[in-house]
Amino acid sequence: MSKEMLNALDALEAEKGISKDIVIDALEAALVSAYKRHYGQAQNVEVEFDGKKGNIHVYAVKEVTEEVMDSQLEVSLKEAMEVNKAYELGDKIRFEVTPKDFGRIAAQTAKQVILQRVREAERNIIYNEFSAYENDIMQGIVERQDRRYIYVNLGKIEAVLSKQDQMPNEFYQPHDRIKVYVSRVENTSKGPQVFVSRSHPDLLKRLFEQEIPEVYDGIVEIVSIAREAGDRSKVSVRSTDPNIDPVGTCVGPKGQRVQAIVNELKGENMDIVEWNEDPAIFISNALNPAQVVDVIFDPNNNKACTVVVPDYQLSLAIGKRGQNARLAAKLTGFKIDIKPESEMEEFYAQQENQEEAVEEIHDEMIVESDLTADEYEALEFEEKTVEDEEQV
Repeated sequence: MSKEMLNALDALEAEKGISKDIVIDALEAALVSAYKRHYGQAQNVEVEFDGKKGNIHVYAVKEVTEEVMDSQLEVSLKEAMEVNKAYELGDKIRFEVTPKDFGRIAAQTAKQVILQRVREAERNIIYNEFSAYENDIMQGIVERQDRRYIYVNLGKIEAVLSKQDQMPNEFYQPHDRIKVYVSRVENTSKGPQVFVSRSHPDLLKRLFEQEIPEVYDGIVEIVSIAREAGDRSKVSVRSTDPNIDPVGTCVGPKGQRVQAIVNELKGENMDIVEWNEDPAIFISNALNPAQVVDVIFDPNNNKACTVVVPDYQLSLAIGKRGQNARLAAKLTGFKIDIKPESEMEEFYAQQENQEEAVEEIHDEMIVESDLTADEYEALEFEEKTVEDEEQV
């Protein structure tokens, strides 16, 4: 029995990766329960498992007292001193009470408890392993499907792919191999639960890192992603090396790099645009493939602008069902209002009239002052300087 137990613990540690100490702790707790069930006493019982020989010992722990009120919990000072004269009042003494048939009873009773502890240990190992993959990409095999989820086998665990995390242009069949983004890992009462996604924007980011070494190394950075899964995505990139073109690097020779990502996403269209610290240039790039004539920012809202495009490119700038403008707005973080050039002629005319009116008033003031333009400008500057000094 003892050798068999030790061999079983060694095999469990080798095959399942479960520490022998964890199983021994579970075994000792199970044996206390077994003793309580069969002998009606476990209040002061300790079970000790010899990890070298595999022997099991049961001890009753009793406190040394002047007067014994409960013989199962207490022992008199006189009896204690017969064991060892060094004992004093309040000391704890362990008496071995291992029954002769306890090995058989313990094995039968503790089996389910040990298996439960082993399952819990396995769950913790799986949780720790897969929580390291959270916010990362993994490859799995589609196994089955029900009304709520598609179940994807990731090896040691079956992950769930919900409807909102599926791509609308994909149909999943059993045995299909797919790459999924691990959105979160939860340790539930039923064991670890892994949630994966095919529609998450960060799936696109991880695919870029896999296919493009410069992105993985950080030479080319992905600044922002706007995605409508299965249909179209926009990705803004920038380079930390002035000698490297970020867009060309991501596209690759003859578009091979980006095509590999498009193929993985079943034909999802991909726009790769260059990020620029000038928001006007960035917004113009984000509306690609449409040409932009002008970007006018709203003075009352620093995150809103009006984009002027040629009349014949208005529908291209807006996109099908407004998709191009919508994705550009998500990518840049600006509220974008697209106007054709013809509608903006009146706006430009008004701006010119306002500038002309200001110039006329300025000229009239110069004439009334009987000064030259240079003298007036110098006088105006001096007056402002005097006012500033008076304020100080």
